Amino acid sequence: MAKADLAAAQKAKKDEFYTQLDDIAKELKYYKPYFKDKVVFCNCDDPYESNFFKYFALNFNALGLKKLIATCYNGSPVSGDELLIDFGDTVDDPKKIAYKMEITEVADYNSDGAINLADVKYLMQNDKNVISILKGNGSFDSPECKELLEEADIVVTNPPFSLFREYLALLDKYGKQFIIIGNTNALTYKETFKMFQEDKIRTGYTNFNVGMFFQVPDTFEKFHHMENGKKIARVSTSCWFTNLPVAKHNEDLILYKHYTSEDYPKYDNYDAINVNTYTDIPCDYDGIMGVPITFLDKYNPDQFEIVAAMTTTKVDEYNLGYPYINGEKKYARILIRRKK
Repeated sequence: MAKADLAAAQKAKKDEFYTQLDDIAKELKYYKPYFKDKVVFCNCDDPYESNFFKYFALNFNALGLKKLIATCYNGSPVSGDELLIDFGDTVDDPKKIAYKMEITEVADYNSDGAINLADVKYLMQNDKNVISILKGNGSFDSPECKELLEEADIVVTNPPFSLFREYLALLDKYGKQFIIIGNTNALTYKETFKMFQEDKIRTGYTNFNVGMFFQVPDTFEKFHHMENGKKIARVSTSCWFTNLPVAKHNEDLILYKHYTSEDYPKYDNYDAINVNTYTDIPCDYDGIMGVPITFLDKYNPDQFEIVAAMTTTKVDEYNLGYPYINGEKKYARILIRRKK
């Protein structure tokens, strides 16, 4: 088990991307009512670098949080030029250990009437806040972090994209509320797709197709620009996932096009019609329709039923293989049917 945890941690570091504070604020502002009196757990977040930690520390009182917990892996590939916390003599090199931080009180230490980064750096001078070294490597699926997960109400973080399946499965197993970032390709994962079918996950408020910019380690050769001496890379295939309510997923799509066999040909390998864009969904067709994967960003479970996927060559109980029309392979599709 220890070897498996270590392998997971090492794999996670290879795709460690740090989310920008502006992107976090733009998305999380919509969930404010759900944070009051809750324990928030950022279980892939070193407070030295994590903007998720900064966001919740800065807004601890405004959100009415009960507690903020953050844990990190051993070491960090990010330089850590903006260290917020001073370990003092606790450890020789705080960049080489896994630790947890538990915040239960954030005060206005400099009496300027606002909570800002100048106040956050004094967090650990408050006896009510605790920092402690973890026995393991800090992996989100380690025994220590699972124990913290049990205590948490809401998990908010940017987990390693390469471990998204395992990460999401853990949150589902423990029945936790979550707001996380993932690759849009995760929409086609069997595990994620099943949760969409069961209305246990949905995309967040941020536009599905805009992508996000992330701070990446100095070792990365591919990046888009430098910002304050740090490498910034854009990941176009990134989006927010949550199981909390999102307003757009309660809104009906306005359908105005009418079905004709010429405009909506059927697939060779499944009894469903092809729809090129979600705006082309016909208002008068009650059978199964194949729509682009981006439909999931507009999906209202009260208006549509998700039947299956046609997104990969693999065929199983959720995926039927890529769609074909007149022998020609088409783009990946989600199969849906209107409820009303």
